[in-house]
Amino acid sequence: MTATARPFDILASPSLRFSQNVDYFPIRTLVGFFILNLAGIVFSVVVDSFGTAWFGTWLPNGFTASWYGQSWESFQLGGVLIVTLEVVGAVLIGSAVLGVPAAYALARRDFPGKRAVMLLFLLPLIIPPFTYGIPLASVLYQFGLGGTLTGVILANLMPSVPFVIFILVPFIEQIDPRVEAAARVFGAGTWALFRSVMVPLLLPGILAALVLVLVRTIGLFELTFLTAGPDNQTLVVALYYSVFAAGMRANQTIDAMAVIYMVTSLVCLIIALRFVDPTQIVGRAKKAETH
Repeated sequence: MTATARPFDILASPSLRFSQNVDYFPIRTLVGFFILNLAGIVFSVVVDSFGTAWFGTWLPNGFTASWYGQSWESFQLGGVLIVTLEVVGAVLIGSAVLGVPAAYALARRDFPGKRAVMLLFLLPLIIPPFTYGIPLASVLYQFGLGGTLTGVILANLMPSVPFVIFILVPFIEQIDPRVEAAARVFGAGTWALFRSVMVPLLLPGILAALVLVLVRTIGLFELTFLTAGPDNQTLVVALYYSVFAAGMRANQTIDAMAVIYMVTSLVCLIIALRFVDPTQIVGRAKKAETH
């Protein structure tokens, strides 16, 4: 480097750019390989759901959309979709009603045993669902809730509420307590403070948490499988039964059901993201750091 060179000129040198490209090459290769495999799996399922027969060739011998009609009628997907939406909606509402106040209490209050409570909320997120799902299902069946829609909703709330709590606690801790103190000076009670001050400030975090809960609930298999009855199965459980249940059925109908499941999840996610801007989360965190 010459005496007149600027300190950061070396960062623009061709040799350094080449070394950076070499360092990133394995990561890009792995990511590209993962995306290629994922696209191949999804493509094969979609193509087979429209194919008439597919044996040893690159593409099926013909294409038809009749498998979707057969899958819809055979697996009663209309009722399954309604149950899935009911479960997802109830879990979203329950997670917000229970998770937001609990997160506020854990973020703002110190009390004996707080670490134990936090650990208790953390357990459903770190241990396999079957570990606590079987005892949970036994309790629900003892109280007559097993095999009912209410039991499925309660089971799905077990991991969803702690999930919301652990997402929102950092958001609440970033809010200056002086904002709440100022609201109380002007006569705001606890409920008015929470409704008019905290909820608007936490809205990006709440929406982000609920989007993640939505995706998680649609794909949650274990707890729903253990507690659902024949009339209140969600789409992922119905898909499992259609694959492993006794009887003969065309593979194309199962693939058609899998495509419906993927499209349903994607549509729900797109609708949710219409109301949630992920950049708001980063912007809110940076704004809190600057203050």
